[in-house]
Amino acid sequence: MRPALLDPLFAEAASLPGVGPKVEKLLARVTGVAEGPPLVRDLLFHLPVSAIARQQIASLDELPQQGHVVVTGKVEHHEAPRRHSRAPYRVIIDDGRGTVELIFFNIRSQWIEKILPLGATRTISGRLDWFDYRAQIVHPEVMEPGEADKIQMVEPIYPLTEGLSSRVLGKIVRAALDRAPTLPEWITSDLMGREKWPSLTEALATMHRPQEAAALLPEAAAWRRLAFDELLASQLTLGLVRRNARKTAGKARRFSGERAAKLQALLPFALTQAQQDTIAHIRKDLRAPERMLRLLQGDVGSGKTLVALTAILDVSEDGGQAALMAPTEILARQHFATIAPLAESIGLKAALFTGKEIAGRGEKLAALAAGNIDIAIGTHALFQESVAFKDLGLVIVDEQHRFGVHQRMLLSAKGSAPDLLVMTATPIPRTLVLTYFGDMEISELREKPAGRRPIDTRVASSERLLEVKERIRSAIDKGEKVYWVCPLVEESESLDVAAAEERFRDLEKMFGAQALLLHGRMKASEKAAAMQRFREAGGAVLVATTVIEVGVDVPDASIIVIEHAERFGLAQLHQLRGRVGRGDKPSSCLLLYKPPLSETARERLKVMRDTNDGFVIAEADLKLRGEGDLLGTRQSGMPGFRLARPEFHGDLLALARDEAKLILAREEKGGDAGREAIRCLLYLFGRDEAIRLMRSG
Repeated sequence: MRPALLDPLFAEAASLPGVGPKVEKLLARVTGVAEGPPLVRDLLFHLPVSAIARQQIASLDELPQQGHVVVTGKVEHHEAPRRHSRAPYRVIIDDGRGTVELIFFNIRSQWIEKILPLGATRTISGRLDWFDYRAQIVHPEVMEPGEADKIQMVEPIYPLTEGLSSRVLGKIVRAALDRAPTLPEWITSDLMGREKWPSLTEALATMHRPQEAAALLPEAAAWRRLAFDELLASQLTLGLVRRNARKTAGKARRFSGERAAKLQALLPFALTQAQQDTIAHIRKDLRAPERMLRLLQGDVGSGKTLVALTAILDVSEDGGQAALMAPTEILARQHFATIAPLAESIGLKAALFTGKEIAGRGEKLAALAAGNIDIAIGTHALFQESVAFKDLGLVIVDEQHRFGVHQRMLLSAKGSAPDLLVMTATPIPRTLVLTYFGDMEISELREKPAGRRPIDTRVASSERLLEVKERIRSAIDKGEKVYWVCPLVEESESLDVAAAEERFRDLEKMFGAQALLLHGRMKASEKAAAMQRFREAGGAVLVATTVIEVGVDVPDASIIVIEHAERFGLAQLHQLRGRVGRGDKPSSCLLLYKPPLSETARERLKVMRDTNDGFVIAEADLKLRGEGDLLGTRQSGMPGFRLARPEFHGDLLALARDEAKLILAREEKGGDAGREAIRCLLYLFGRDEAIRLMRSG
């Protein structure tokens, strides 16, 4: 049960003054709340990105060259524009030592005369500029002298959404700040003193009512304190989940490796040294009485599936079943197409389970529960209640970043502490591996199997589209197959980017029935038919969205064109590029961009052009985008965390991990000191799944 102390923070934002139904929707959008109404907590965690620092000017003859200023003077003169003129309305303010012009465009004279009557003294706030040696402030904020204390000398500027101004949002956030209670401290006094951090309440007040602009920098104490809290909550949750997973003893599997040896004898190539080493490590885990928790990361085409199949065969020798879960139906079908024939040749039966598989589903479920199916391959459908195993001994989660901890736990719960192998073809930077997977065994496949060639990557402007299409025509005439990737399914009025359906119609005019279309809105049967034709002689160019990002394996495809490449992240570009280079032909990737490019987009495309190494790309992606939320399913980089930013707070990762270990060790011994504070921390950052894993929580 959530501590009552947190109730004010979990009140709905609609309870704040000025928040009606319309504003509430805008607040949900700007704070990134996907489900339920935005809360007071969500507003407090919506941090400003910059600030306006205002300078109080005592006399108008001391005006600076530029900047935001606060001045006081008497209204001396009004200069209204002529009728139908586009000239601005001018008002002269004088304090006896100097003057400043106030400039208003498209404003009603009656309103100006009301707020700035001749002879009245007013305090003016706004951005100062000089024109023809005259000081000017365009559209200033005007206040009577008694209201001058309402001016924020340092005004935070927030990320916004259309229809919501920074001024309105700031007022609402400050109202939320007034609701913030004083919480028990979860950080040790030694660490607080060493880092010179404020309390949580003080840190939030600094961010939303800053006294100086420098206090809002990510490197400043207030932001670092908040970032550490978020990282600590994340580390505590991961630690509790891992501890719970390890509490139940695993099963020491007994096997000779005979089935795996049969598999290797069927292969037309030898395993890489990295594959052999990883298989040896996994076998050691499987034979141990403790449950295996291992992360296998390898670049596109490094042979992870073969390593996973070897583990499946070893577990099957001891009578155990295996489940392989993939994030998309296309990837699940690809795994099934690869694994099922190999398994059958060794005497094992594999079955496919997806949400759209209806025919024969009852028979398959019965066979799985009876132990007559050795390998279940599927999507989220695998952890539905109707899916039961006789002896689930091994759980394999492919593309682990697409699943949350909760989903992996659901699948693992279908067996008695089954061994767990999670795989990713998106290499994780070393710093994040140590932080997020420090309690797991880590395997890396950095070698590529023999025959895999590097992919020649080029970058070109979309202005050369006609030239590109002619190059594609020439390649297809030579028998090559081509992927053409677009960011959207259909045309958008709001986004000026290529759509798959439009590009398909365009290329269909050139290639007729050889042009194929594939996107996520198509029926499963339509997608399967398109892929089948592309693999066979009937198809030559497959126009698709990122649905082909993982799991599509067509060795004959040697060219991939990615349109509007500047709109994709590095990891996604690398995954898409990995769709080619799988056969014996030289392969190429063309990244088409629409100019002009931002600096970040330019750097991304340069990295892609310069390297094929997924581990190098992962490090670059971390610097450019951030790490995402490994406890959930939000994986596209920043903002995975709300508050922590790896480029500024990377040093806090290890610190949070060490602090979490100390807290968990103390909690494991049954100590009550600080437990209520930790519960507040975990609830505050939405780590509810961790609460029930605490000893008495």
